[in-house]
Amino acid sequence: MQHDKVLILDFGSQYTQLIARRVRELNIYSEIHPYHKVPDQLEDYKAIILSGSPMSVRSEKAFHIDLEQIRGKKPLLGVCYGAQYLAHFHGGEVAPSNIREYGRAHLEMIKDDEALFKNVSKGSQVWMSHSDTIKELPTGGVRLASTADVANAAYRIDGEDTYAIQFHPEVYHSTDGKQLLENFLVNIAQVNPDWTPNAFVEETVDALKEQIGNDKVVLGLSGGVDSSVAAMLLHKAIGENLYCIFVNNGLLRKNEFTQVLDQYEGMGLNVKGVDASARFMDALAGLDDPEAKRKAIGRVFIEVFDDEAHQVQDVTWLAQGTIYPDVIESVSATGGPSATIKSHHNVGGLPDFMKLKIVEPLKALFKDEVRRVGKSMGMASDLLGRHPFPGPGLAIRILGDITPEKVAILQEVDAIFIDNLRKWNLYDSVWQAGAILLPVNSVGVMGDERTYEKCVALRAVESTDGMTADWVNLPYEFLQATSNEIINKVKGVNRVVYDISSKPPATIEWE
Repeated sequence: MQHDKVLILDFGSQYTQLIARRVRELNIYSEIHPYHKVPDQLEDYKAIILSGSPMSVRSEKAFHIDLEQIRGKKPLLGVCYGAQYLAHFHGGEVAPSNIREYGRAHLEMIKDDEALFKNVSKGSQVWMSHSDTIKELPTGGVRLASTADVANAAYRIDGEDTYAIQFHPEVYHSTDGKQLLENFLVNIAQVNPDWTPNAFVEETVDALKEQIGNDKVVLGLSGGVDSSVAAMLLHKAIGENLYCIFVNNGLLRKNEFTQVLDQYEGMGLNVKGVDASARFMDALAGLDDPEAKRKAIGRVFIEVFDDEAHQVQDVTWLAQGTIYPDVIESVSATGGPSATIKSHHNVGGLPDFMKLKIVEPLKALFKDEVRRVGKSMGMASDLLGRHPFPGPGLAIRILGDITPEKVAILQEVDAIFIDNLRKWNLYDSVWQAGAILLPVNSVGVMGDERTYEKCVALRAVESTDGMTADWVNLPYEFLQATSNEIINKVKGVNRVVYDISSKPPATIEWE
């Protein structure tokens, strides 16, 4: 890839991925690496950013990094912990703050002509999140900005392209944060902003052609955005040598199997639909533990996928829809859960099982970038805008054991909910939505008859990556109309509730 690159060294901040995404929004390619795994080839990077951290630089367990090959040799920006680290270990002083500095603040620039603050408005709002404060600047430090509570909110080191800010420019609440990052990267570090979706498609297709040659590739399609965009990139590179398999596990949404198959065939993909509903239902019979259900679905999917893949002669590669957050999690700065391969229905278990080589055309992209790449290839907006849907499907939205009757009820409820979101022009303002069938019967009255039927919960959240999520404040009129329609049209349901829990502490899915 012939583009300028930015290295982000992660000290475990919850915002590190946001830094990378904001940099990518500037059409600049960025990579995240743990602070203790600095790449050997630093010459490959035009600029370096030090992230924030939940750690204090004053702690005996503070995360340490050798900056000898970076400071003064590469343009460097320290953010929050990064700014405190540059001060504390290079001649300055960091001390506990009298008050915890968390939330909105406003910048007071010391001078008007600093390159870091070009086109940043006076009094610009920034977001603070720290309990320590920089009392004394490091050797050669020059103060650039303050806030009402933070004397050293930004500084640079004289004679170097080294800058440091106590606030977080990557979060939404820092109104000029993107401008500040552009000032540092484009104006100060002279990074060329030429990493665009079109460039990614062209370079990835060329790389796939070289990597795969005339070999055959098998890909498990899910109907979701990641696997679909991966399929289109591979199709552009190798054409009919890509064999796509779309498995119906009987736990998809209403009519989804035929609808998605029709959509894929309209895209010119070589797709085989496999209806294995009965096989999955047999495996799930009598299981009510969420983990047991997931494992049963994953095992049967592997078996079905393996059966179908063996019908392709001389297949060499398995394509995965792995995206960049999955790669980042596998090398977390704080030793987080490994998620090296992520794909539909636990396809991560397939490589050892099938002895295939792996190709992951999207592993450098965030979710929003996957959508932009798909758009640049002319893919349909309704496919690219589809809500995420869990690999185990409706199985983890039916609490308790799974039966065909329960699946049929939930499919009808889900269809009414999703269709109404579209009719009311709410679908695109929701990140993910679905219905949950509860193992609860309640008394109701329909006409002159007493009923004792199921309760369903509706769930709609807004998010950017699923790591955190807030419930969506859907209009009362929408909820009223949807509830009435579900109760009137879906036999077996007499009560509808709406889930107003955020993540954390709740999760998006109930199982």
